[in-house]
Amino acid sequence: DFQSESSKKIKKRIQKARDIQTRRYRKTRLVCNSDLSAKDIKEKISLSAECIKLLRQAVGTLHLSARTYFRTIKIARTIADLAGEKEISVSHMAESLQYRPKEMGA
Repeated sequence: DFQSESSKKIKKRIQKARDIQTRRYRKTRLVCNSDLSAKDIKEKISLSAECIKLLRQAVGTLHLSARTYFRTIKIARTIADLAGEKEISVSHMAESLQYRPKEMGA
């Protein structure tokens, strides 16, 4: 349960996620998920059919921009890394969508 995690455990989990990203991108110019371009995301991140479906629904319903679409995938990849998961799950994608910027006046 992440809600009751101590600061020490959180710090350890973050360092582990950073280590995962460092290993993943060691032979590239990238350091971490936030460095990914749209092209990098298309080449390096695979999404399940369920994740793609959720993301497409969000694009249609929430009118996500291309920038927000790709940012959502990067955040989902980071959430999966923090959980120690190799693949991005639908729950990771759903959580990532919760962090999207809200439209002004909405």
